[in-house]
Amino acid sequence: MKEESKIARTEIELQFKENYELLLITSYSIVKDINTARDIVQDFFEYYINRKRSIAIRTSFQAYAVRAVKNMSYTFLKKMDREQSMLQKLRSEEETITYPSTEVAQNEYDIIKLLDRLPDKRKEIFKSSVLNGLSYSEIAEANGISVNTVKTQIKRAYAFLRAIVNVP
Repeated sequence: MKEESKIARTEIELQFKENYELLLITSYSIVKDINTARDIVQDFFEYYINRKRSIAIRTSFQAYAVRAVKNMSYTFLKKMDREQSMLQKLRSEEETITYPSTEVAQNEYDIIKLLDRLPDKRKEIFKSSVLNGLSYSEIAEANGISVNTVKTQIKRAYAFLRAIVNVP
């Protein structure tokens, strides 16, 4: 069993070395950000390693990997568009809201106050991404956490904001 595991690991390492640059260029040509492209290629290999036994590749590994990285890159762009759209909607709603006379009701719709309701670390990660424009990998490095943790924290922040302002 150990020998089989060692062979599988060597095979994956070889696939990584042979295909990394092509996959990075493929993703970069779509997302136009080198750090994001690196994250996507890394996410692909993590996905592949974790699901290798259940994936049926009907073409070459390279063709499968290129198609998967393209799909992951387009999915990333769609997600970013949705996030930007939601933020613009939040900002425009805030500008058009007629606030009641009480300050408490006004603060319910104030985006800054909403962000202050997030846990401190989640708020810091969310602001780094959305307001400061840092990539997930830059945020992960600055905070000593994984890229997946950054993604999870941002996802949870958006879910919280959607729940508060009832945005689908």
